Amino acid sequence: MSEPVVITLGVTGGIAAYKAADLCSKLTQKGFQVQVVMTENATKFVAPLTFQTLSRRPVITQLWEHADWKPEHVAVAQETKLFVVAPCTANFLAKYAHGLADDALSTFAISMHCPALLAPAMNPAMWSHPAVQENVRILQSRGVHFAGPAKGRVACGADGVGRMASVEEIFLAICELAGKR
Repeated sequence: MSEPVVITLGVTGGIAAYKAADLCSKLTQKGFQVQVVMTENATKFVAPLTFQTLSRRPVITQLWEHADWKPEHVAVAQETKLFVVAPCTANFLAKYAHGLADDALSTFAISMHCPALLAPAMNPAMWSHPAVQENVRILQSRGVHFAGPAKGRVACGADGVGRMASVEEIFLAICELAGKR
């Protein structure tokens, strides 16, 4: 019997964070082990308890609250086979592109040496900003995969490209990257 694939699911602080709960549920139902890491802002949209219940694992929100001696970001990075961030804000894109590690998620991100999939979600004006597009190019040049963003109406009412890809599209991209269709 093969070992279960561990996916680290990063959840950042955007309204689409509620969709990450559905993604987490689909992944665990497919047999993946899901380790959720949330930014502080993400916890303002969805409670960590939601993800803990769906993943059946403690949710990481801080670097400094661990029961054992292991450097948690290294331990999680070593077991992770696929790193996914959904939703992925412009803030996280910038941190990841430039190696900034000032919270749990960004620290985990630069500790990972496995395939990564980002599902951007932001206002269309933010998505089209040259700095955001440059960060996307940087990450793509490093082999980071992207699902979306999609075109449509976003939470603030604006229309355009910036809406998070559908949970189904992200789920299929994860299954393909993990070799589990």
